[in-house]
Amino acid sequence: MDLTKKFNKQVGKIAVSMIRQFDEQVTGIDNIIKLTLGEPDFNTPEHIKMAAHDAINQNFSHYSGMSGLTDVREAATFFMKEKYGVSYQPTSEVLVTVGATEAISASLLSILEPGDKVLMPAPIYPGYEPVITLAQAEPIYIDTTSNDFVLTPEMIETAMVEHGDQVKAIILNYPSNPTGVTYNREEVKAIAEVLKNYPIFVISDEIYSELTYEDQHVSIAEFIPEQTILINGLSKSHAMTGWRIGFIFGPQNLIAEIIKVHQYLVTAASTISQKAAVRALIEGMNDAAVMKEEYRERRDFVYEQMTALGFEVARPNGAFYIFAKIPVGFEQDSMKFCVDLAQRQAVAIIPGVAFGKEAEGYVRISYAADFSILKEAMKRIKNYIETNEVRTAAFSSEK
Repeated sequence: MDLTKKFNKQVGKIAVSMIRQFDEQVTGIDNIIKLTLGEPDFNTPEHIKMAAHDAINQNFSHYSGMSGLTDVREAATFFMKEKYGVSYQPTSEVLVTVGATEAISASLLSILEPGDKVLMPAPIYPGYEPVITLAQAEPIYIDTTSNDFVLTPEMIETAMVEHGDQVKAIILNYPSNPTGVTYNREEVKAIAEVLKNYPIFVISDEIYSELTYEDQHVSIAEFIPEQTILINGLSKSHAMTGWRIGFIFGPQNLIAEIIKVHQYLVTAASTISQKAAVRALIEGMNDAAVMKEEYRERRDFVYEQMTALGFEVARPNGAFYIFAKIPVGFEQDSMKFCVDLAQRQAVAIIPGVAFGKEAEGYVRISYAADFSILKEAMKRIKNYIETNEVRTAAFSSEK
C-alpha cells in the first residue's frame, strides 16, 4: 500500500533545500571545510545563556500565550524602536515565532490563495518558494543579476504592470541571502514610493539587519507600515540559531489574522528561549557589534582572495556571504563546479543554482567561520583554480 500517492499534491512539487542537500552530500569527504550553512560560528553570549538557566530554575516551563510572553514583546518593540525607529504596540502588533522561518510560513500561509502571485528579487533565499507553492500561489522572480543584485523601483514597476491584480505580495530580504546586498535610506524610500501605489503586502525579511556594514539598516516599515509584514529574529544578530526565536511585526489588523495560522502551526515559541530573548534584546542590544566587526574583516579577506582568483563579486555590505561568479573557463554548472571542488580540494561552498535559475554560474561562500578556517579554505580554492586548467571539456566528457 503506497500512501504517498494520497499526499497533498503540492508537497510533491517541493523538495528539501538544495543547501541542506549539498551540505549533507559533502559531509563524508575527509578533512572537508564547509562554508555552506548560514549560521554564525560564534556562541550565544554568556549573559543570554544565564537568563535561560535562571528561567529553567524559576520553572518557566509552561506555555506562553500565543503571541509570546509580554516582557519579550515589550523588549522586541523597544529594540526595533531604538535601533530602526519603527514603532509597534507590544500587546497587539508583534508575534513571537519559532525563528524567522516560522514567521515566513505563518505570514505567507495567512495571505496567499490559489492563483496569487508573489514578486521576489532573484537570486533569493530558497525558503520562500516552497511555502508559496504549498499555498498554490506562484512566485514571480525579478532578475537582478545585471544590476549587481540590486532591486530597483523600475524593476518592481515593470513586474507590477505585467502581472497586475494577480500580485498579492512582494518579498524583500535585505541584507540579502545569498548576495549580501542591502539598501541605504534613499533606496529603501524609493522602493516604498512605488509599492505604496499598489494594494499588496510587503513581506520584509530583515533577519540580517544587525549585520549591516556601511550604513545604518533602514526598515521599509518606516515608510509604508500599513503594508509591511516585518520579519526579524535573534538567530543571526545574537548567534541564537538553535534557540528559535523570531518576530513578526505589523499593523494590528494584520497580526490579528496571522496569529490564527501561527497558533495552529506551533502554539507558541519556547518559553525558556523567550526569557533568554528578553536579555538579548535589552541588555544585549548591541551584542552584534563585536561579531559584525569580525565579519567585516572576514568579508574583506574573502572578497580580496576571490576577486584575485578571477571570481566576479558584487562587494557585499551586509550578512555574511560572498556571492561569486565562477571564472570564465571553468564549468559554469554551479553544482558540478562545487562537487568537483569538494572532491578535489575538500572545501564545500554552495552552488548558486540553490538560489534559483538566475543564480546559475555563481557560488555562495559563508564566511561565518574562524579566520584560520577561511585562510585554509581560500588556499584550497586557490590551488583548485591554479592547478586545473580549462575544465569544461573534462566535465563534458563526464556527462
